[in-house]
Amino acid sequence: MGIIAGNVHRVMEAIASAAARSGRNSESVQLVAVSKKIEVDRILQALAAGVRYLGENRVKEAQEKKPYLSEFNFEYHLIGLLQKNKINRAVGIFDWVQTVDSLDLATRINRSAERKQKVVQVLVQVNIGREPQKAGIMEEGLEELARQLVDLEHISVEGLMAIPPYLEDAEAVRPYFRRMRELSERLASLQLAALRMNTLSLGMSHDFPVAIEEGSTMVRVGTAIFGKRPAI
Repeated sequence: MGIIAGNVHRVMEAIASAAARSGRNSESVQLVAVSKKIEVDRILQALAAGVRYLGENRVKEAQEKKPYLSEFNFEYHLIGLLQKNKINRAVGIFDWVQTVDSLDLATRINRSAERKQKVVQVLVQVNIGREPQKAGIMEEGLEELARQLVDLEHISVEGLMAIPPYLEDAEAVRPYFRRMRELSERLASLQLAALRMNTLSLGMSHDFPVAIEEGSTMVRVGTAIFGKRPAI
């Protein structure tokens, strides 16, 4: 077994263990392998090892890589900031956009998806740590935005996503994950048509087991699979 295949196996085992601790099975948690700055050959190794979801931060990088990955069936997730001038390209490349944080952005994605005759799965990004340098809607505006999104027919609101503050001690991040689960449950209780709320995208390489214990159904793991990214 190669290094990347071994890493994928270990991450999947850790996912299964964390899911079991929270009374769930491993199939309830999806692994998104974050392939930002990772060369195609290593991404192919991860796909061959069973990865079925890839996450990229930049539209241009994903566009360049995608043709070389066509032998595998996978879902492509945009997990980085989506600039308005790249929406049309993003809608053509990605199956999911995890970083919707405004009605304007959602409307533009919806309009582009309508022209392409497709439905884009989206997550609403919440700035759960209230960090000025990070994107995401503040939690007090979340319900209003959710009510506005249900009228957009070419996006499917699958749930929420967040990037909590980075803290070396994963346990210190637990309250942020817990709060995101509470927000997800609150929105689900509204029973708004077309608001699925089946996905909670939380947790990265250093803290994903804690995120799963607190209800995450999708983890975004890069370093634990591919190793340290190149500086450029």
